[in-house]
Amino acid sequence: MDAIRALFDATLTIGDQQLLWREIIGNLFGLASALGGMSRKVWAWPVGIVGNLVLFTVFMGSWFGDTSRADMLGQAGRQVMFLAVSIYGWVQWRRTQRADLEVRADGKIPAEGGAAVHPRWASGPQRVGIVVALVGGTLLLTPLFRALGSYEPVWADAWIFMGSLIATYGMAKGWVEFWLVWVAVDVVGVPLLLSAGYWATASMYVFYGAFTLVGFFVWWRIHRREQAEAAARASLTT
Repeated sequence: MDAIRALFDATLTIGDQQLLWREIIGNLFGLASALGGMSRKVWAWPVGIVGNLVLFTVFMGSWFGDTSRADMLGQAGRQVMFLAVSIYGWVQWRRTQRADLEVRADGKIPAEGGAAVHPRWASGPQRVGIVVALVGGTLLLTPLFRALGSYEPVWADAWIFMGSLIATYGMAKGWVEFWLVWVAVDVVGVPLLLSAGYWATASMYVFYGAFTLVGFFVWWRIHRREQAEAAARASLTT
């Protein structure tokens, strides 16, 4: 048990900062999941789930004997939320992949690609729903998180929670806009995490901010390409 506890509490020293290896490893799993998501790989979901489990132990440190930093209820809560939404996304992407790999009419050649998701723009009402859910959810959760003792400014923790929920759901649905929601999360998340002493996660958020912008344009190009290919196929059949 002492060896397990030592691994659980292992830290990396950078300057005058002590970083938990659990925080670093959890964020690396999150990065791998994001890379898989950009490439539309189904394995992005289970990899992300592992990272969520590890990071939950980081943000609810008091439950695991770490009292050196404040608990981040929004950050911890979003790891739990990720588990539920990631299972939904995993199922959705697997279903899409199976549909793409179905045998064509000739009975011999499988459908090309077997992509796990086909990026598309959210509809007008869906975009309104994204904004309303992000702002409204933040306003509703802020007093709840404050009552539970979350780290100030509590609205930022609530914003990160709601943005993460919406972005993960948008990824499962294949909305191109989900990448921009992640950018909105990162903009608020970096200063909040730095002020709370979560240096590894804050540093990863900085990287995520640039990465999510790249992911947005990658999915946008995929959407345009697939639309062009669909139009070309339609013209051949008419």
